[in-house]
Amino acid sequence: MIKLKLSHLLIFCFVFFLTVNPIQAQTGKETSRKVLNFDQDWRFLKEDANGAEVPAFDDSKWRKLDVPHDWSIEGPYNKENLTSRGGGYLPSGIGWYRKSFTVTESDSKQKFFIEFDGVMANSDVWINGFHLGKRPYGYISFSYDLTGH
Repeated sequence: MIKLKLSHLLIFCFVFFLTVNPIQAQTGKETSRKVLNFDQDWRFLKEDANGAEVPAFDDSKWRKLDVPHDWSIEGPYNKENLTSRGGGYLPSGIGWYRKSFTVTESDSKQKFFIEFDGVMANSDVWINGFHLGKRPYGYISFSYDLTGH
């Protein structure tokens, strides 16, 4: 189960891919690479959620959506918003995105990566309670190795 916390000013777009690397972790033999679209069936909350990085956290009341998603563009527009004119007077703040998935026993011997495109500013990525990393910048692709988690 991956838990994704994104603390940001604006999020414009997400495209997530789960990549299975061509090298098996145990045998070192090359296999075919798989790229899986990971855009469907996410859960979202437009606020901070203490403890949401742990797998047992209850997100059943969170909004279900597919990504790409831009919660900021849902508004409301307001000249008092911290984003000011440069951010289109749209709201800023913290939003959580979570997705659950299962890896089969045979696939657990593979290397897994998740790739992000278009995440805007200050993202933190968690998997099973483990902090994979923080990305302070937006408008750039990045990835994390999920192997072993």
